[in-house]
Amino acid sequence: MAQLPGRRKPGRAACGRVLGGRDCVATRRRTPLPMRLAILGAGAIALGSAALAASRGHAVTVWSPSGRGTEALRARGGRLAAAGEVRGEFPVGLAAQVGEAVAGAEAVLVAVPANGHRAVMEAAAPHLASGQTVLVSAAASLSPLHLHRLLGRRGVAATIAGFGTTALTGRRGADGASVAVATLRGACDVAAVRHAETEAALAIATELWGERFVPADSLLAAALANVNPIAHLAMALCNLSRIEHREVWPQYHCTTPAVARLILALDGERQALAAACGVRIPTAEAFFRRSYALDAPDLAGMMAELHARRGGPPGPTTIETRYVLEDVPFGLVFYLALAGEVGLAMPVTEGAVRLASAAWGRELAAMNDLLPVLAAEGGLRAAATA
Repeated sequence: MAQLPGRRKPGRAACGRVLGGRDCVATRRRTPLPMRLAILGAGAIALGSAALAASRGHAVTVWSPSGRGTEALRARGGRLAAAGEVRGEFPVGLAAQVGEAVAGAEAVLVAVPANGHRAVMEAAAPHLASGQTVLVSAAASLSPLHLHRLLGRRGVAATIAGFGTTALTGRRGADGASVAVATLRGACDVAAVRHAETEAALAIATELWGERFVPADSLLAAALANVNPIAHLAMALCNLSRIEHREVWPQYHCTTPAVARLILALDGERQALAAACGVRIPTAEAFFRRSYALDAPDLAGMMAELHARRGGPPGPTTIETRYVLEDVPFGLVFYLALAGEVGLAMPVTEGAVRLASAAWGRELAAMNDLLPVLAAEGGLRAAATA
């Protein structure tokens, strides 16, 4: 059975606090009782999201798909320690099975890497119920659409929505029972599969994690809004020798003007793809500016400003990094598949994927397990805008 945290008085955190007036628990509570939140995943984003929601008075239960991700938390009696932008120690429930995690939850957060979305969604789908809201962090390769279809086959009327990116950034502690929250993003796009439900999904996300969410035009717009695929690949390709030598390198400092130009070239093609699909998305510069409240006028200056402000985070130190193995298949490869449907050439993006596949010695385009499923039912663009 799942270990469940006790309900707390409305308007108060169990312990700890959130830095900054934006997320003051006492002033931002909106409902008379805490919400019950199930988080599917136990990595940095999952634990950071658990800590932030718990700090705002919500009852959180965490499920690790492998079971290993919550072993240390279980040994500590479900006490999650948080540092950085969220500070304190918070009780979280621990579920051994996904059905235990989602049973009775008003909201569910899917917070695993994109290469785990399909497996987690297919594990959770038999246990989800009408009336629940499922939020996917993030909407890579239109993954929320897959869950929506799975539930539709069961006749389950749940609200399914995706984020454009993660609501926060952080790193899981080496002890497995702590998380350092580096950033609470200033803005995060959100869109429901059924667009009419976007405002309701946004309201629930805001209640759980604060006023940082903005409505996207559509799920497709949310899926295209995330700048991580283009930024991470440019950083990794241009710093590959550092990665292989396992050097400690500050990623923003090493995003030099030349690397920034590559990001902007990839972004130009991403913007053209969005326009060809009839959706609006923020530019890479706008994404960084609104996420981190930056003042620099251009991307290279923003990278220097971020480094001066934060000094990190360090870039990857192994080629087994999500910067390539997740962001290329579920980001750039998705862009190319969509571009093929609308007849748009993306030579820089295609070249970057080919270069990364050659350097990493893997066919990265074959690693996206969502595209075959989604494309089989009428194509990506049509499915996302239906």
